[in-house]
Formats: sequence, structure tokens, C-alpha cells
Amino acid sequence: MIRRCAALLALVALVATQPLLGAGPSFVWKVVSPAGKTIYLAGSVHLLTADFYPLPAAYDEAFAASDHLVEELDMGQMLWANSQMRVLQKGMLPAGQSLDRMLSPDTLQLVHATLAELGMPAAPLMQFKPWMLAITMQSLAWQKAGFDANLGLDKHFYDRAKEVGKSVQGLETLDFQLSRFDTLPKEAQERMLAETAREIASTTVNFTRMTRAWQSGDASAVERQLLDDLKSEPEMYASLLLERNKTWLPMIEALFSRPRPALVVVGAAHLVGGDGLLAALKARGYTLTQL
Repeated sequence: MIRRCAALLALVALVATQPLLGAGPSFVWKVVSPAGKTIYLAGSVHLLTADFYPLPAAYDEAFAASDHLVEELDMGQMLWANSQMRVLQKGMLPAGQSLDRMLSPDTLQLVHATLAELGMPAAPLMQFKPWMLAITMQSLAWQKAGFDANLGLDKHFYDRAKEVGKSVQGLETLDFQLSRFDTLPKEAQERMLAETAREIASTTVNFTRMTRAWQSGDASAVERQLLDDLKSEPEMYASLLLERNKTWLPMIEALFSRPRPALVVVGAAHLVGGDGLLAALKARGYTLTQL
């Protein structure tokens, strides 16, 4: 079963009403090369509330020690005038097609029930591709629970970097990120949509569980909660996680040639597990210390 796969490519969206500041190690690692050069690697959450701030000291220390911020996407792209239009264009079905003629009766019934629960009109959303509708429904559920992408870790550090004049780099473009969903087989997209609809009611419970793991720096728990189900869908696991990690790794290694450290902030799911960035860096001889 695919669970929480519409988590806006980060594969982690975490919610809690009482953050566990100071409860243990943070989801931040200091990575030192065999030559003694340093970067910092932080697991990101993309939607948070104001209750999560101020962040644990490890995040601020890593940011202060770095003169360059690297994230999955240069957040400045989202400020482009046509960015939202590009998202919609990529997420819309071709003219003449409609979800209510594409989905199985069971999935369609489930989607209609979930949209009614969220207070969303179904008719205009039948023009969305399955992955786009899954993300739209999940995003609205997060918003109704009070969580905001403008308070996410990526946006937080992007704003701080711009404020103090640090350089910013994206590992991917917006178009590439959207393509990770758009190229999934139709069957996988429908399963993603159906599972998202089924889990809307348990959003807060699931997110709270993940938050506890993330804030306590429990990489093993984050791996179990985010990756175990995703691995049951090999195509989705490869597209959303494995292939991207392999592409990012040499880009991250190139940062060690810089005079000063960089802070790399990517979705927490990309750090953990046997295919994660932490394991890959360790296998290549880098020394990792969780802060």
C-alpha cells in the first residue's frame, strides 16, 4: 500500500502541537571528507507551524557555519510569475479527458467522499491528473490542520539566506520535480490517489508520529514510517527517491571543494535507509556526526 506518497516530493510532512525542542539529537549531520573539508546535511520538513520555531540550536549552528545553502529546489523559482501556471499545466489532463472516466468505480467513489469531507467541489477537479489531485487533497488537509509551506524548513532557510546574502543553489528544477510524478504509470498514480484519500482522516495522527521521530533525530523511525510502504511500489520508490539520490550525490560531493562549508537541506526521507544519502556518503569514506 502506498502511504503519504503525496508529501510534495519531500516524502515527509510533519505535524505536532508541542514540538520536542531539546529532546535529543537533531536531524542534522556534520559530514567531513577524508581531506578534512566539511558540509552540513539537514533533513527537511516542508510544512510546519510557528510552534516549531525557534529551531534546535544545531540547525542555527550549521547555518551560521555555512556560506552557501543548497536545497532540492531554488525556492526563488516558486516566486516566478508563471510557476503556479506551470504546475497547473503539468497537472491537468489533456482536453477531452476526465478523471471520472479514467478511475475505477471504487477509487472514484472514495475520491468523491473525500472531496466532500474536505469541502471541495468535485467537478472542476476531475480535470486533474491523479497525482495532482492527490497532492491537492493532501495539501488542503494540511492547511485545514493549520500547517503552512511558508513555515517549512526549506522556506525558513531560504529566507534567512537571502536576508544575510548567502548564495543559494537548487539541486533540481521545478519542471523536473513535477516530472517525477507525471511520469509515473497511470496505475501507480491511481493507487497513490486512492491511498491518499483513505488516509486523509488520519492525517494528524500520522504526521504527529513522524514529527516525534524527526524532532528526536530518530533516523530509523523516520525510515520505517516513510520508506517501508514506498518500497512496495518499486517504480515510485525509484522515481521519487532512489534516482534523485543518485543524481544528487556527486553534486553534494562537489561542495567539499569549496573554501567554506555548505548547508544542504533536503527531504528527510532522502537521508535515511540503505539507499539514503547518509549511507552513500559513509560508504564513500566520509565521517558523519549527528548534531
